[in-house]
Amino acid sequence: MVHMLLAIIYLAFISLGLPDSLLGAAWPTMYPEFGVPVSYAGIISMIIAAGTIVSSLQSDRLTRLLGTGKVTALSVAMTAAALFGFSFTKSFWILCVWAVPYGLGAGSVDAALNNYVALHYKSRHMSWLHCMWGLGATVGPYLMGYALSGGQGWNIGYRYIGMIQIVLTAILIFSLPLWKGRNTGPAGTEEVEAKALSMKKILEIPGAKEVMVCFFCYCAVEQTVILWASSYLTLYKGMSADMAASFASIFFIGITVGRAVSGFITIKLNDTQMIRMGQALIAIGVFIMLLPGTSMISLVGLAFIGFGCAPIYPCIIHSTPDHFGADKSQAVIGVQMASAYVGTCLMPPLFGLIANHITVSLLPIYLLILLALMVIMHERLTKKAPILAGQRA
Repeated sequence: MVHMLLAIIYLAFISLGLPDSLLGAAWPTMYPEFGVPVSYAGIISMIIAAGTIVSSLQSDRLTRLLGTGKVTALSVAMTAAALFGFSFTKSFWILCVWAVPYGLGAGSVDAALNNYVALHYKSRHMSWLHCMWGLGATVGPYLMGYALSGGQGWNIGYRYIGMIQIVLTAILIFSLPLWKGRNTGPAGTEEVEAKALSMKKILEIPGAKEVMVCFFCYCAVEQTVILWASSYLTLYKGMSADMAASFASIFFIGITVGRAVSGFITIKLNDTQMIRMGQALIAIGVFIMLLPGTSMISLVGLAFIGFGCAPIYPCIIHSTPDHFGADKSQAVIGVQMASAYVGTCLMPPLFGLIANHITVSLLPIYLLILLALMVIMHERLTKKAPILAGQRA
């Protein structure tokens, strides 16, 4: 039953990844149809991110009230409804309305499942869990590219993913009995009773502010690539919109394969070492994108950035109970998620303004600045909040 539950959690993370990459893949085709500037993708992205911030901050309360299983099923169902709303929308502002449940469906389940796995499973399971997210995020732009290249339009691409989400919702509902008797709340592996912490108390914990900024920067890098890679390839490198939508999945392939491999590497390396390795790979990818040449060179750079992103998110999450204590992990992870989504909300739209008013070719420079700040904050975190004895490898 334990292995079956883990499989269901993996499945839930596939459903989280499926819609995350759709907007970036489809936007080069969408914005001319809506008659809006290319930078308006940032508005949709901000609304989705704002929804995830709200729901992630409420994840502790929702999980205590409903349990992780029900929160997961309800969140996936909400996302499915939003995707179908996108697919039938003819107005940009109605698209903004559907972006609200789109974002609300992701935040609480993300925080709840991440905390559950961080407390109950080893680091390799966390990497493989986020590999499942990468699998979903890889399939998303591929299906969108398939719909676009087949002349079906971006609406049908969203509808494909919406139908998959409905099937996943049904599976999650039927799996609810697996959660009965399981500790789905914020208790640790030793059944530590967590005490709710105010934001002020959380910020007073050594290293809390650093991990929040680190998460902010990581998700800013990841989501900026997700949202603008297709536009970069189309507007700067001259690739066609349908090819760019499909090839943007190179980034997600890098994340997916990287997280599958990272699960095995964590047997030898600890979370801190994995994060540093990922940051180095992102730097290599960014410098490759800065090289002059064809779009193929940029695709290699995107693959390296994907490989680099692979271990960072899961290893930061997994190390949270060890950095801050199992009794504080749900509170800290909830705030980490909110901080991550603030990065998702603000930084991709900011680059949209840069792309619109200056040039989209500045994407690698933008990523490099965010990476530098992430590295600084992570090194400060390791000094302020040394990992407690007994870290799980």
